[in-house]
Parts: sequence; C-alpha cells; structure tokens
Amino acid sequence: MVKMMRFAGFSEEQAEVQAEALTTLINDQLATKQDLREMEERLTYRLTLRLGSLTVAAVSLVATMVKLMH
Repeated sequence: MVKMMRFAGFSEEQAEVQAEALTTLINDQLATKQDLREMEERLTYRLTLRLGSLTVAAVSLVATMVKLMH
C-alpha cells in the first residue's frame, strides 16, 4: 500500500501514516468472514430458543383448551 501511495505522489511519511490509518480502520471497523459466521451461529441459537419456547407455549395452550372442552 505504501508503494502505491509513493507511486501516486505521496511522501514516504504521508504514505506510511495513511497506510497505518487505513490498516487500523480496516482491522477495527470491518467484520471478517469469521465474525459473520460467529454472529450467524449466535443468531441461529437465539432464534432456535425462541421458536422452541413459542412451540411449548402453543402446545400448552392447545392442551389447556382441549382439557377445558371436555
């Protein structure tokens, strides 16, 4: 990256500072593929728990209604 900036007319110092700033930005602000995979796993787990809870609640409600009807 520094070489490209030098070729474009930046001084050595400017190129190094810019390259360091961009590297920091990329490392701190952008999600990696691994970050996205981990987020997907957490969301899948949470959604599975919620769906399971809703299913239990629905089955309990139907069971209660059936009991009350007889």
